Order: sequence, then C-alpha cells, then structure tokens
Amino acid sequence: MYFQNLNLGVMYSFLILVVMCISVESRHTNNWAVLVDTSRFWFNYRHVANVLSIYRSVKRLGIPDSQIILMIADDMACNPRNPRPATVFNNANQNINVYGDDVEVDYRGYEVTVENFVRLLTGRLPSGTPRSKQLLTNEGSNILVYLTGHGGDGFLKFQDSEEVTSQELADAVEQMWQKRRYNEIFFMIDTCQAASMFDKFYSPNILAVASSLVGEDSLSHHVDPAIGVYIIDRYTYYALVFLERVQPNSTKTMSEFLAVCPKRVCISTVGVRKDLFGRNTKEVPITDFFGAVRQVELPPLDPLIEFEDTNNITTEEDKIPQMDYAYLPQFPLEMLS
Repeated sequence: MYFQNLNLGVMYSFLILVVMCISVESRHTNNWAVLVDTSRFWFNYRHVANVLSIYRSVKRLGIPDSQIILMIADDMACNPRNPRPATVFNNANQNINVYGDDVEVDYRGYEVTVENFVRLLTGRLPSGTPRSKQLLTNEGSNILVYLTGHGGDGFLKFQDSEEVTSQELADAVEQMWQKRRYNEIFFMIDTCQAASMFDKFYSPNILAVASSLVGEDSLSHHVDPAIGVYIIDRYTYYALVFLERVQPNSTKTMSEFLAVCPKRVCISTVGVRKDLFGRNTKEVPITDFFGAVRQVELPPLDPLIEFEDTNNITTEEDKIPQMDYAYLPQFPLEMLS
C-alpha cells in the first residue's frame, strides 16, 4: 500500500538511485568510443583535427578500431585548399599527421547525419548494416562519446543542414540504458554552449564534461599560417596535452582529467555533470574510458608437462630483427614542458 501512494516521479527516482547504487560495484568488461565531427567545409578544419586527435589517443591507449566508431565529413585531407594533400595536423609545428595510414572512418561525408547518429546509439540500424558501422555494446560496456562542431543553447548542428537537440540526445541515451547497451558513459563535447547538451540527461551512470557553459563560446587555440585556418580547439588541445602523458597502466583519474582546462587557459568555463554518475571520479582511472588494456593472469605451467628444447633451433623468424613499436607523440616535447 505504501508504494501505491507514492508519486510516479518519486518511484522512478527511487529506482534510478537503486540501479546507480548497484552499478557502483560493477566492473565493465569492454570499452568503446563514439567520436563524431558534426561539421564540414574547409573553415571547420579544426573540428576534424579535434576528433582525429582523440581517435589517435584512444587507439594508443588500447581501444581497437573494431570498437571505435568514427564519424567525420572526411573532406579536409584532400580538400583543394590543403597545401599538404592527404594530411591533417593538430598543431602549427606539423609534428604528426593525425590522418595517418591507420585511420578507419566508419561514417563519412553525408553519412554523418542526426538519424544515423541516433540509430547508432540506440542500435536501431537497418538490416544488413556492416559490423563496422554498428555499436555492438552490452551491459558491460564503458563508452566514450566525443562530439565536436558548432552548437547553441540546447542543440548541436550537423553539417549546417540539421540539428540534434539536447532532449533528443537524452532520450536516445535513455533507450540505450533501457536496452542494456552500456555500463557507464563518459560524454565529452567541445562546442559553443556545450553544457546545454547534457542538461537534459536523466539516465544513470553518465559522467559528462563540456568545453563551455550556456551563453559562452568555445574558442579555437591557434592558426597554422600555412593553411590560414584554426587547426584545433582550445579545450580539446589541453585535453590532448593531458592525454599525451597517460600510459595504458596510468594511475591518473577522471577527476584529474576534468580539471585539464581551467578558465585562465580555456577562456570559456568548462562544465561538468556528476550527479548521474555512481562513482567518485577521484577513484575512477582515466583508462576506464580512454583505454582498453586488461590485466591478464596466466596460470602456472604444469611441471609434469615436458616441452621440447627449442633453444638451439634457428628459424627464419629468428633472423628477422625485432623492433619495438610505439605511437609517436602528437605534440613536440617543448610544447608539453
């Protein structure tokens, strides 16, 4: 009889709280990233650099291409205005081409639409959609959602032709929760008035950060004189400077990451929303969202099993010089000092 007298809204809030408390103790089993540049045209070069830089960072920290969905207009590297064809750089020093040989674009050009984005999140894709264009997550998935482009109070533009509203985005995330498509989400957005895009969220286990508050613009960082346009946004730039110091076994936390761009350097005010998140960000490793390296324990070998002595066997593979592979830094060392 007690629950019959409760307001439905109160009951719903109570259930959300219970679910959040349960999820605090849960551990995710896989990591995914959804990285979206919602703009196009040459003067928006910096947005492509933003998303490709984050893409490179999460790959370096262990998330494979098979678990990254990359959506970009893909019109910068081969734009006739680009004096360095087939390249995209994120700093004027031209330290590294972030549009490298290993970039796998899943949605390109006019495929980057509000409909495709919402269908991707909710899993409501047409039959026959390739696996590379599907977000194959489950209740054990931690998902990094990164958006960059042009936005306003309560909306984000897609290629200057349509918009997704904050309410539509919130409802799409709720569908994900109802269909058990995620464990936790880290929502990261770099646009003008970016915080307005997470104001309507009401689903549990979401941590969100935005490059600017409502009424504020997000600013670019610097121009590359060789191409004549801004090449990276300010918030993403300082986020990348932080990420460049993170290794797969890092002990850095999400709390540290949320403080990467104070107003004195970002100029805009970074917005953070934690009320839907069930854990203390000081105890959440940054690799819970930006990495995917798992600790593996191998069982001890059975001493009764005899192995053939292969120490003196020389194969063709032994003759090949062994090399250590590593990702080159995105920024010159002097920029990180």
